[in-house]
Amino acid sequence: MMPRYVEPLFRPPSEARSLIFQITLGCSQNSCTFCGMYKGKRFQVRPAPEIIREIAGIPEIHRPRIDRVFLADGDALVYPFDGLVEILDALADAFPHLARVACYASPASLTTKNPEQLALLREKKLRILYFGLESGDDETLTRINKGYTSEEMAQQALKARAAGMKLSVTAILGLAGRQRSMAHARATAEWVNRVNPEYFSLLTLFLRHNDRFIRSLEQCTRRELMLEAREMLTHLKPRFTILRSNHVSNFLNLAGSYPKDRERLIRDVDAAIEKGCLYPGFLDQVPEYAEEYY
Repeated sequence: MMPRYVEPLFRPPSEARSLIFQITLGCSQNSCTFCGMYKGKRFQVRPAPEIIREIAGIPEIHRPRIDRVFLADGDALVYPFDGLVEILDALADAFPHLARVACYASPASLTTKNPEQLALLREKKLRILYFGLESGDDETLTRINKGYTSEEMAQQALKARAAGMKLSVTAILGLAGRQRSMAHARATAEWVNRVNPEYFSLLTLFLRHNDRFIRSLEQCTRRELMLEAREMLTHLKPRFTILRSNHVSNFLNLAGSYPKDRERLIRDVDAAIEKGCLYPGFLDQVPEYAEEYY
């Protein structure tokens, strides 16, 4: 029994080489006003025996080449603990060179696992959690109906870090609109400084089943988005964090490590703004990227 996917299926850019098993369908929260990823799906937890049969169905000839697995859908950490342990054990048995397993984790799903459970999951190779912070600004979090304050999310993220989990945190440029752009940038940087995740990624707000939310904002222009990114980069001071903005929504690709590349990353934004000035009107337009399929 090979894996069967219920579309749409999403994964982080860094999981492009991973074998994906869809252990949940949709997102257990699915109420954030900015997010249209799973609006067409009803949340379900798939039975562990069904997933284990899919793992067993991977042909023997391919198994030695599998070193990474991603557990979908949008909030797979919410999976009941005992069943998740069974799945991780089955993965370890099936793939002799498995180095790590990853999944999305919301603050809500992290509340379902205590520190001892998280430590055991890490021992069983669930090593990295993709965590959607979106913003460190509480007013913005309320507006997007995140359901958690920045402090509550920090506590859950620090719990995962204390258990040895790596965190890849995402925030969204333009999420706060023009009025709170700088406040969003500074508060997000302060949150990252506190939690010190291994990875921090920037996305840019775009159209995907979130029309009402986008219409409620005075959207940022390209210039304002780059200035928001610059403000965030300026206030970031984590002890060691790899930064990326390589999502399809981004029109400015940034890559570097903090604190080593801080000044260079700021210069990269300045250079992009300077280059944009060569094209009259370009920086004053709101980006029009939209999801094509879902």
